[in-house]
Amino acid sequence: MNKQEIILKEKLKNYYSDIFEDDLINEIIKVGHFEKIRSGELLVDIGDAMTHIPLILNGVVKIIRKEKEGDEIVLYFLERGDTCAISFVNCINKKKSVFKGIVDKDVEALYIPIDIIDEWLIKFQSWRHFIIDSYHFRLIEMVDSIDSLAFLKMNERLLKYLSGKVQINHNIDLEITHQEIANDLNTSRVVVTRLIKQLHDEGKINSTRNHIKVLEFYE
Repeated sequence: MNKQEIILKEKLKNYYSDIFEDDLINEIIKVGHFEKIRSGELLVDIGDAMTHIPLILNGVVKIIRKEKEGDEIVLYFLERGDTCAISFVNCINKKKSVFKGIVDKDVEALYIPIDIIDEWLIKFQSWRHFIIDSYHFRLIEMVDSIDSLAFLKMNERLLKYLSGKVQINHNIDLEITHQEIANDLNTSRVVVTRLIKQLHDEGKINSTRNHIKVLEFYE
């Protein structure tokens, strides 16, 4: 085992040892392709052929759905220890991606080729459970996104969004612009600015230029 494989094994053990057995981790290292992707770059785009699925070792990926008119909305985030199970389904069915994944925080990921995925489903119970659980979690997150659109007022959606960003970044201090928030929530910057001022006046956040400190979380 070379130096890079030893480093990858250590990363996988740190993040996935409670999920995968040693034999599976060793196989992941053999077939996986390691990449580092910077914040703001595309992980996958709509219409891309799905040839691999990523195992996130570090960082955050924002999964976005785009409407026919061109509007975009954030569905959920992938973090360390996650994969996109919907990408997995697209891989199995040899379909193109229906989502866009943008790196929200610098990512390290191992890409697993689809040729081996079916075999692992049969060979490794832990892999099978991981994929099923991942699909379940992603489905719940998408339903939650739909509920937010249908039932929450925009100020509630905004506070929920900011609370989620805190959870992902493990920090109540967020470096983010009003335009970035507007893009993620599929609304206008003017609306976001007004609602941020409202939340600031209510004492739920403290807002300065391109910086928000979340003081109260959405429940």
